[in-house]
Amino acid sequence: MEVLRTPDERFSGLEGYAFAPHYFNARDEDGTALRIHYVDEGPRGAKPILLMHGNPTWAYLYRKMIPVLAAAGHRVIAVDLVGCGRSDKPAAKADYTLARHYDWMSKWLTGLELTGITLFCQDWGGTIGLYLVSKHPERFARVIASNTGLPTGDGESEFMKMWVGMMREATTFPLAEMLPPGMVHKITPGELAAYIAPFPSDAYMAGIVSFPLLIAVQPDNPGVPLNREAWKGLERFEKPFLTLFGALDPVAKGADKAMQKRIPGAKGQPHHVFPQAHHFIQEDVPDELCEHILRFIAAT
Repeated sequence: MEVLRTPDERFSGLEGYAFAPHYFNARDEDGTALRIHYVDEGPRGAKPILLMHGNPTWAYLYRKMIPVLAAAGHRVIAVDLVGCGRSDKPAAKADYTLARHYDWMSKWLTGLELTGITLFCQDWGGTIGLYLVSKHPERFARVIASNTGLPTGDGESEFMKMWVGMMREATTFPLAEMLPPGMVHKITPGELAAYIAPFPSDAYMAGIVSFPLLIAVQPDNPGVPLNREAWKGLERFEKPFLTLFGALDPVAKGADKAMQKRIPGAKGQPHHVFPQAHHFIQEDVPDELCEHILRFIAAT
């Protein structure tokens, strides 16, 4: 498997982002070494808050939340999924499967020996993060899911049909066109440049281009059995489980209600929908999210 690595200079001087990089080396099933990047702020002895992003973003999405959570006394870890941010990027779309993403991040999670985790996960960070919870429940103290879901082949929305169809033959991802409509926050040129920074050329985009094809909404999608198995674990998860969704998000609409109904730990929790938040909720209501996260930790 050919692997690309974004040059470090691409991450110099990014607007609003000055976190030191940390790396973990995982090994793919074919023997290929993959370097996974994560931000690690706050006291190392504290129980970790794990922040997981979605497509096509990276740890930069959490730049406004990391300092607030760390200042409250927590260890805050924001990981870049493989193919995103400062993590390594397999070069071919065929290199990316749902099973591989689950495997890569499982190796990262267990390799860092994280326990007592509070997980905050959005979009693909939620799909992958919830799988990790189902397989390693002993490592998680509580979960907060935001604008995400774990689909099991129950059908596509019109939006999803359009999105998957558009990306099936694509070799590039329209970052400049897709990011701004997914947030109420008016993104600055510097912020947009930071989101584009991990991708010096189209050759680095195979991971973010392939993500839409891996969403297990079609009944014959290869990820359906994996997600159905993950749901079995989530339906036994009795630790505190909270949903914080954006009312304007069209991608995961209704997934919060499904999780509240099916996951035991969600019963009686202070679930919330932010009326003026879109899909990239971390850009729209970062301070409010931090307030809910810290209150949830304190109460549970």
